[in-house]
Amino acid sequence: MFKKGYQFAAAITLVATSLSVQAQDKAEAAFTNELVQCAAYYQISSSMIMGMNAPQMKPVGERLKTSAVEAEKLAAGYLSAEKAAKAVTEAKNQQLASLQGQSGLGPLMNKYKEVCKKAVLDPKARLDYWAMVTM
Repeated sequence: MFKKGYQFAAAITLVATSLSVQAQDKAEAAFTNELVQCAAYYQISSSMIMGMNAPQMKPVGERLKTSAVEAEKLAAGYLSAEKAAKAVTEAKNQQLASLQGQSGLGPLMNKYKEVCKKAVLDPKARLDYWAMVTM
């Protein structure tokens, strides 16, 4: 009897562990995708702001460029650096296409500004968020 109870408990533990790992994998995948999208957003924003040729905006463009590098570096922690760079390029192309020739950043800012700030400034909290959402 004791042996069957032990086996049952072990089986339950194994299933729970497996589900926990799957949930963590989903959370990491969602978080990594978010970081990739953020890196692309920051690259586009930086390029557009630096292209304005307005000296007072240069520090903003530089901060965005730094954030792009940081977001891609964080994504590379879950993917390889090469896969992260490729994913960022693809995301950047998709985001640029979504602008449909608009010259302003409004649509991208509305979608990414706050989310990306959270993801880059406090990646652990953002990963925890994704862990809760993907349970």
